[in-house]
Amino acid sequence: MARRAGVPARSLAMVNRHPIAVALQALRQTLLGRDAPPGRPLLARWPRLARYAAPVGLLAALGLFWITLAVESDWGLPTPIAVLFAAMTVAPLLALPRRPLLAWRLTVLALLVCTFNAPADTPGPWTPPLALGSIVVVAVVVARVDRPVLAWLVAITAVPVLTLVRAENRAAVLALLGALAIVGDLIRRNRLSRHALAAQTELSEREQERRAVLEERTRIAREMHDVVAHHMSLIAVQAETAPYRLTDVPAPAAAEFVAIAASARDALTDMRRLLGVLRSESTGPQTAPQPDLTDLNAMVDVARRAGVPVTLDAGPDDGGRVPAPVGLAAYRIVQEGLANAARHAAGAAVRVTVRAGRSSLGVRVQNAPPDDVRARPDTEADAGHGLTGMRERATSLGGTFTAGPLPDGGYAVTAELPYDSESGDR
Repeated sequence: MARRAGVPARSLAMVNRHPIAVALQALRQTLLGRDAPPGRPLLARWPRLARYAAPVGLLAALGLFWITLAVESDWGLPTPIAVLFAAMTVAPLLALPRRPLLAWRLTVLALLVCTFNAPADTPGPWTPPLALGSIVVVAVVVARVDRPVLAWLVAITAVPVLTLVRAENRAAVLALLGALAIVGDLIRRNRLSRHALAAQTELSEREQERRAVLEERTRIAREMHDVVAHHMSLIAVQAETAPYRLTDVPAPAAAEFVAIAASARDALTDMRRLLGVLRSESTGPQTAPQPDLTDLNAMVDVARRAGVPVTLDAGPDDGGRVPAPVGLAAYRIVQEGLANAARHAAGAAVRVTVRAGRSSLGVRVQNAPPDDVRARPDTEADAGHGLTGMRERATSLGGTFTAGPLPDGGYAVTAELPYDSESGDR
């Protein structure tokens, strides 16, 4: 059965069951069951006052203890019994904030036990502190329990009233008990309604946020498909057909056209996967294969076919210590570094160094000064989103990232990506 917002599972379990079974379960809950969950503290809206609630409450309980002890002593009870009755009067109030049902049980026990030597002019056999404390406990508890438990709670509380209160006062006490039960049930139902409304409102807001995110993702996917994918398709087609449209194409140039077409097709494949993710309503983890350190050689070969003189120095990943997220981040950093080197230092030699240490992976992409000196960006603001993306990948793993020109006129990006060498994961 689906659990409705704001309704306790215990209440739902009583639905559509035989009335006798419901009554017996409620009786067991009333006498021996788990306590009702504590409500919101009265001073929760005033945290400065809430810090004084505990000491003030203890002082009030101590004062109530001495008042009860004095009253019991005036009634002629021996000191040990007076102390016991005073403790039984105070104990329910101490348990009330955290354990309201336990406080009610202690209250019923006190009403049944603390009944000796009351003067003839008192309406009942209890001291004023015990009578007032019992009213407070019952008023709090009836607002915390569901109706079957509430019915048993009122019936059991009425037992000492019917047996110990004088006949002329029973109707008034029972009327007070009934009024407390009705008001408490109304308060509880109002609280459950407010909780259900708040839960429904929160659910609606989350659904609206989810729909807004999906709409934005769909818009981004549409723009990327209409603009980026279209141009990448044209690049792939033109690169594949260029050797057939041109005459006497040298073999190196033809190979470069082939490499351009292959890179464009790979980019289109990644683009289609990304568009599928953006258009999907699923927010769970993606299970599509992701590149890692083993794909560095293939990426470097593609760069070489595109005319970038690249040297790869990648140490072995002994035992697969580098976890997948770190390997993916390193791959993307090298990919962006090679793209930046080809864009800003065409023809310059590039060296890629990837080393797996005991607890971190070092990545460095360094290019020599280009023959044709161009304005190489020195800051992330000048470099667009490339350097920013690399820095974000490194810092998201708790690593470091640096990028900047070298004294000889070259450029280098360096990242240190930490991981747990024992578990293979951060």
